[in-house]
Amino acid sequence: MSRAGHSELRRALYIPGLVDRRHNPVLKMFGDRLSTTGLAPKAVVGAVMRKLAHLIYGVIKSGQPFDAKFNHSALAFQDGI
Repeated sequence: MSRAGHSELRRALYIPGLVDRRHNPVLKMFGDRLSTTGLAPKAVVGAVMRKLAHLIYGVIKSGQPFDAKFNHSALAFQDGI
């Protein structure tokens, strides 16, 4: 992982990223897809942390609770987020 970026935020999202990688169906599918392409395990966790940050922002911005089935088909096209 790079030392660039907000260290407190990275520290706060590391363990939730590991847990969500294993238990959240959306992030599990995302992480599995990245793992099968040969991405390093720490890089997969970093990508899951970034995706988790985007999901948190979306929940806060929209005021709607998280729905794992929302826009599930579009995840196949989002590799970098």
